Amino acid sequence: MKKRRVVIGVLGTVMDKRGKRANRLRKWRPTVALCLQPDLPVDRLELLHQPQDRGMAEQITDDISQLSPHTTVRACPVTIADPWDFEEVYAAFLDFATHYQFDTEHEEYLVHITTGTHVAQICWFLLTEARYLPASLIQTGPASREAPEEAVPVGRYSIIDLDLSRYATLTSRFQREQQESVSFLKAGIDTRNATFNALIDQIERVALRSTAPLLLTGPTGAGKSFLANRIYQLKQSRHQLSGRLVAVNCATLRGDNAMSTLFGHVKGAFTGAVAARAGLLREADGGVLFLDEIAELGLDEQAMLLKAIEEKTFFPFGSDKEVRSDFQLIAGTHRDMRQWVAEGRFREDLYARINMWSFALPGLV
Repeated sequence: MKKRRVVIGVLGTVMDKRGKRANRLRKWRPTVALCLQPDLPVDRLELLHQPQDRGMAEQITDDISQLSPHTTVRACPVTIADPWDFEEVYAAFLDFATHYQFDTEHEEYLVHITTGTHVAQICWFLLTEARYLPASLIQTGPASREAPEEAVPVGRYSIIDLDLSRYATLTSRFQREQQESVSFLKAGIDTRNATFNALIDQIERVALRSTAPLLLTGPTGAGKSFLANRIYQLKQSRHQLSGRLVAVNCATLRGDNAMSTLFGHVKGAFTGAVAARAGLLREADGGVLFLDEIAELGLDEQAMLLKAIEEKTFFPFGSDKEVRSDFQLIAGTHRDMRQWVAEGRFREDLYARINMWSFALPGLV
């Protein structure tokens, strides 16, 4: 049995208001025109409107009843104090969606995105993409200038299916760009190791979708530093970063120098501190901080690093004033981190924080 077609949309207080008295029937109005498409009959229209626009909603309902008798219009009052407030509009539409009795077995749904503010259109998209609304999007527009004049303007429409796999050209392009990303990460690393090649694909997916710390483990010479640099370049090419890549081998950091190098210091913080220093964490703001051989950090530095990762703030050495830095951390090590934690050489809470995405790189042979 053919499913009933249901359209959900908002009253367009500007475009749906065009024309006066009988003249309005000769004007293109998106909500009315949507119900007049000869190859897209609409069985029911759920018309959301503000309470103060009830009269206009009733007029639109009467016009649709006259021009498209098979279409049932249900006017749905929705109170939105500020139609340009994203949070308010999203919440109102979400309330509508969660209380609506969808019957996907017998009905198919379309969400009309031509009417309403740009904020409303964005909210419809987000709710549909998140499947709060089991629907496709539909947009309408007036007929082209070349089209013959119509007694009652119907215009044109297009349906937007958010399942991108149905768009052959887009799917092909996505697969090509994904392969280019994987090839980009592998470029410059000479290996025939099948495990490594498979791992790169996983790293690419995570790197482009997450800002959480990445932990690269593996023997010396496994390509951790090179890979961290390529990850940074890949994210930068997708406009996900505004800062630079800052890298340091933690095995070279000892004592006051470790604190100063990572977190900076104020003038006079220790003997020889004749000028203030920003520190690598601040230099990585908006970018990526690569801490190679992170297991070699002292416990004091580990504690400060944990705070910096979780709160995006820390105290420079010798300072009582917090500074802020928002960076993505990539950590590398050749150590067995679980053993390091068990022996008390590495903080368990910091390990848990940097181990959200962990990749064990094999030796490049």
